[in-house]
Amino acid sequence: MSTVFRAFVEKRPGFDVEARNLLSDLRETLGLSGLTGLRLFKRYDLSGVSQEEFQAARDSVLSEPNCDAVFEEVHPEIPGATWFAVEYLPGQYDVRADSAAQCIQLLTQKERPLVRTATLYALLGDLTDEEVGRVKRYVINPVESREAVMGMKPDTLEIAAEPPADIRVMEGFLSLPEGELREMVRSLGLAMSPQDLAFVQQYFRDQEHREPTFTEIKVIDTYWSDHCRHTTFHTSLDKVELPAADSPLGAPIRAAFKKYLEIRKELGREGKTLCLMDAGTIGAKALKRQGKLENLDASEEINACSIEVEAEVDGKKEPWLVMFKNETHNHPTEIEPFGGAATCLGGAIRDPLSGRSYVYQAMRITGAGDPRTPVEKTLPGKLPQRKITRTAAAGYSSYGNQIGLAAGKIQEYYHPGFVAKRLELGAVIAAAPKANVVRKQPEPGDVILLIGGRTGRDGCGGATGSSKAHTEESLQTCGAEVQKGNPLTERNIQRLFRRPEFSRLVKRCNDFGAGGVSVAIGELAPGLNIDLDTVPKKYAGLDGTELAISESQERMAVVVAPQDVEAALALSAQENLEATAVARVTGEGRLEMRWSLPLPGVPGHQRGDPAHGSPRGRPLPGAESLPSPARGRPPPPLDGHPPGVERLLPEGAGGALRRHHRGGQRPGALRRQDPPDPQRSHGGQTSRLGPHRVLHHHEPRLRPRPLHLEPLPRRHLRRGGGAGQIGGGGG
Repeated sequence: MSTVFRAFVEKRPGFDVEARNLLSDLRETLGLSGLTGLRLFKRYDLSGVSQEEFQAARDSVLSEPNCDAVFEEVHPEIPGATWFAVEYLPGQYDVRADSAAQCIQLLTQKERPLVRTATLYALLGDLTDEEVGRVKRYVINPVESREAVMGMKPDTLEIAAEPPADIRVMEGFLSLPEGELREMVRSLGLAMSPQDLAFVQQYFRDQEHREPTFTEIKVIDTYWSDHCRHTTFHTSLDKVELPAADSPLGAPIRAAFKKYLEIRKELGREGKTLCLMDAGTIGAKALKRQGKLENLDASEEINACSIEVEAEVDGKKEPWLVMFKNETHNHPTEIEPFGGAATCLGGAIRDPLSGRSYVYQAMRITGAGDPRTPVEKTLPGKLPQRKITRTAAAGYSSYGNQIGLAAGKIQEYYHPGFVAKRLELGAVIAAAPKANVVRKQPEPGDVILLIGGRTGRDGCGGATGSSKAHTEESLQTCGAEVQKGNPLTERNIQRLFRRPEFSRLVKRCNDFGAGGVSVAIGELAPGLNIDLDTVPKKYAGLDGTELAISESQERMAVVVAPQDVEAALALSAQENLEATAVARVTGEGRLEMRWSLPLPGVPGHQRGDPAHGSPRGRPLPGAESLPSPARGRPPPPLDGHPPGVERLLPEGAGGALRRHHRGGQRPGALRRQDPPDPQRSHGGQTSRLGPHRVLHHHEPRLRPRPLHLEPLPRRHLRRGGGAGQIGGGGG
C-alpha cells in the first residue's frame, strides 16, 4: 500500500485575500459580530510518490514559499478556534487536485499520483453552535460538496468502486396506468412530462413490442428535454391571447404579432405550426428570401451562426468565416454558481470551436434578484442571491482568465423576477480562415475520435436538469447535474483546432454539450457504432447509462477518415490532449451503443478500468472492424427479455426488483468462443422510431478481443440514426 502524505497550505499575512474577504462577507451577510478572525488552509493528501518527491512537490507545486506557509501531517494549533473541513462530493471533478497531480507527474516524470484536496476553516471569536452551523450552511453547497472528516488521514486514496450493475429493463412499464407514469416521472427525475412518457409507452408497446431499458428512457428524456429539443418553443399554439391595446405594451405586441402573421403568409408558411420557434426564426427566413443574407454560411454541420467575410491578413485578402454563439446556463448557475457560470462561457466557446474557429471576444449578460437581500429571507431550497451573484462572477472570470478570453461587455440586471430562476448568458464571436474549415459527409468506415477531457458523473442529466422546474429539493437532488469546467484542457483544444494540418483532417465535429456521447456522437451521422468501453474515464465504476449521457466538459467528437486517424492522434498528443477512437460510421442508418464489464484478473486489460480506455495516442484496436448487428431476427414475445439484465421500476411505480444471471456464468468470466451458428437467434429486437430510426436491444454475445484475450460477454444499448429524428440538436 502506497504511503499517504499530507500537507496544509495557508497564505501568509498580506497574501490571505480569500480568508479576509470571506471574513468580511460572513460578518456582513450573516451578521456575525462575534466572528473576529478566520484562517483558511488547503489540505492536500498525496500517494504514489516517495518522501523526496513529496517534499519537492510541496515546495514547487503545492505552495509558493514566498507567500505560503506549509505544515506537514497536522495543521497548527490555534487556541480558541472552531474547525471544520469541506471537500467535494465523490464523483465531482476537483480541478485543484487534478492540476496538482498533473504538475507532480511533470516534476517526477513517473506515473501520475493520486491527490485529494479539502479546505479547512478555522473560525475565531465567540460563536455559538447555531452560528457555526449558519457558517457551514453558507459555505457548503450540498450540490457539490460536503463536510469532510477532520483528524486522521486515510490509509489509502484509492476509491473502491463497485462493479456497475447490469442494464436495467423497466419491467411492467408497458402496462403502467397514468398515475404510475406520473410517479415514474417524479421518482426518476425525468424532464419529460407524464404525457410524453405515455407516448413513449405507446411506442414501445405498439411498435417495439418490448419493455424499454433504463438507458433508453434516459436517452429519450435527454433528446426530448427543453435544452436539446426546445420543446417549449416548438409547442403548437392553438390560441394566442394578447394584452389589451391600451395597456403599456399592448400596442407594440399586437403590431409585432400582426407583422409576424403577415410574414407567415408572404412565405407561404400558413400551413406550418404556429409556435414560438417559428416566430423567433421567421425574420431570418424573410431576410433570406429577400436576398439580404447572401454571406450566410449554410451547411449540414450546425455549430454556430456563421457568415462569410473578406478579411485582410498581412496585406492579403482572404475568405474567412465569422461565427456567433450564445449559451444560457440558468439552472446550472442557480444550483452551483461557480461551475455553472464557468461552463456557460466554456460551452459557448466550444460551439464555434467545434466549427474549427478561434474565439476572440466574449460578452456576459446576467439577471439576479437583489443581492443585498438578507440571507434569512432566502427562499427555501435556494442559495442566497448574494452568494449566487458573487460566486457566478468569480466562476465566469476564472474560466475566461485561464483560457485567455476577454469579455468586452458585462451587464447584470437586478429584478425580483430573477429570484425564481437566474439568467446566466455567455456570448462569443469567433473566426477562422475558410480554407481551414473542411465539411464533408461522414462515410461508412470513418472513425469518431473523442478528444479532450475524461468522462465522469459530473454533468449526468445536465440537459434534462436545466429543463426541469426548480423546486425546494433541487439543491439536494441535482448534484450529478453539476458540470465542472477545465479551461486549461479547452485551451489545448483551441490550439489543436487552430492548426491547419489538424482542422483540415476533420470531416465533421460536435462538442460534448447536453446529452454527452448519445447526443454529441449521435448527431454526427445516421449510422454509428459506439464502444462505450473505450470512452476515457475519470474513475472506475461508471455504468453504460452514465457513459452515454454524462456531460463532462471539454470534450470533442471528431469524424476523420480511417487513413487520417494516426495523424490526428499524433497532433492531439503534441498539444497534450488525450484522443481515443470510440466509434465508427456505419451505413445501417442506426446507432449502436455497446457496453461491457471489465475482464477481472487480466493483466494490462484497459477496457473499462481506471486506466481510462485505450492507450493514449493509439487508435482503438479493431475500431474499424466492430461487428455489425444481425438482421432479420424475429422479435421475441412481449415478456421475452434478454438474460443478464436487471429489471427495475422505482418504488410506487409498479413492478418488482429481480435479477437474472447468464446461465450461471458471471459477467466478465473468460469463456471460449464457439464458431458462429447461423441458425441460432440472439433475441434481437428491431422496430422503427420515426423515419430512419431504429431501436434495438440485443442479448449479450461474444466478440473477439485484441491481443488474443479471451472474449467477453457483451451488452448492447441500441437506438437508431441521427439525433435530429428524435429531437434536434443538443443545447
